[in-house]
Amino acid sequence: MRSLATELIGSVPRRVMLLIIILSINGLFLNYLIIVLSAYLPELGVSTETVGLILGAEGLSMAGFAIPLGVLSDRRGRKWILIVGTIGATPMFFVVASTLNPALLVIVGVLGGILEGAFLATVNAMIADQTTPENRDSAFTLSFILGGMGTSLGTAIPFFIPSLQGILGLDKHAVHVHLLILFGLFSLLIPMALYFLLRDYQETLRPVKGLWKGKSTKNLLKFSGINSLIGLGAGFIIPLIPAWLYLKFAIPDTYSGPVLTISSFTIGLAAVFSPRLAKRLGLVKAISLTQALSLFFMVSLAFVGDPVTAAFLYVIRTMLMNMANPLADSFLMGIVVPEDRGFASSVNSVIWRIPNSVTTIIGGAILASGNFELPFLIAGAFYAVAIFLYYTTFKNTKAIS
Repeated sequence: MRSLATELIGSVPRRVMLLIIILSINGLFLNYLIIVLSAYLPELGVSTETVGLILGAEGLSMAGFAIPLGVLSDRRGRKWILIVGTIGATPMFFVVASTLNPALLVIVGVLGGILEGAFLATVNAMIADQTTPENRDSAFTLSFILGGMGTSLGTAIPFFIPSLQGILGLDKHAVHVHLLILFGLFSLLIPMALYFLLRDYQETLRPVKGLWKGKSTKNLLKFSGINSLIGLGAGFIIPLIPAWLYLKFAIPDTYSGPVLTISSFTIGLAAVFSPRLAKRLGLVKAISLTQALSLFFMVSLAFVGDPVTAAFLYVIRTMLMNMANPLADSFLMGIVVPEDRGFASSVNSVIWRIPNSVTTIIGGAILASGNFELPFLIAGAFYAVAIFLYYTTFKNTKAIS
């Protein structure tokens, strides 16, 4: 394991590594906020329909901003879009700390979508621009691992809420409010850190000849179309797992948060092996294999009768499904031309997120009706079709950049 980690870190350029670290810290803040929205708000009486609407608004907002920002990043540069985009995190924390008004919480979702759109339009393309085909898989894997660590730490915070209540002499709601304000203040440091890291970074601006570039765009549309089936299926349940645990097993955020933490941590450990798995099997086979293995565990969740087994199956499912993510990002950046990377990253994310956002709203309504099995079965069907199509479509596709 040590040699794998050393090999992984040693092959990634220094600026890319620092960029990944800063954004992982930002992910810690934002994933705590997501846990508050999806797991703690139902404890305060906010309906799962409203939670689904908040998460859906975030996804639809991202869909509206990501492609224009992606095109702009290809034409004018990526770093300022990323820096300005991270500023939007701060007001999100302060709004959630101060109100349960559904309209204002939906606005938080919209702001989160703009922030995510800026991230998706820039980060993968910036990593690809500063790496070569030889070290690109390693860079995306490191980004995935450190991003997972940030997610783990953010989702673990609710586990410590009872201890903080005793130490601070505050009730649970007051502790959450204080943490939201604290993280809101810390989030102001992220754009500052990005500015100092990237102030000397000279981007290579390539002329854009149009949005249709033959093989490159055909690859993008095929990849994104298939990936949208994953997004469509996932939306029915994956963003709502904390709410599902609460409704089916009466598990509050102090326990569902750590479940997500464990799943994120195991993802990071498993992803260390992703580059070697890709070298042995090839990118497409490695991606298809790990996703196919995860499908069994996800469908099994529909029939689970106790929370411990549910947590175990969810962790295994998440580890296997998301081992493929850094490899898929690397694959996409390799099958489009360099001047198309911001556009490609944002288009793929939008085509994934639009159906995902719509089905998250539907999934919230299904859970509210008391049907806790149907979302998993629907998601599993879409996953199975997407995995089959992905392998048969791309098994002979080679990188062009």
